[in-house]
Amino acid sequence: MNFSISELERNTDGGVIVAHWQVSKASGDNTASAYGSVSFTPDATADGYVAYDSLTEANVIAWVQGALDTDDLEASLDANLAEQASPTTFTGKPW
Repeated sequence: MNFSISELERNTDGGVIVAHWQVSKASGDNTASAYGSVSFTPDATADGYVAYDSLTEANVIAWVQGALDTDDLEASLDANLAEQASPTTFTGKPW
């Protein structure tokens, strides 16, 4: 799975309060993706606090992954990829 951070929201103290994320997984010619957001309550006095100007995408991805059930997320992406590889439903019109 490949995570990326599309946007951050921060408070006036520079603490990240929302991270908007995307994740994708590919298999052959097929790609499955998901997106969402995770809210945080920043505490500048907490151990491990990282100031906004010092953040890296890797820092925030770790926070997001810690807040999500990544096993369920990966299972969902895998199911999507399986459906793309062998569709069980179709769309369209007969005319």
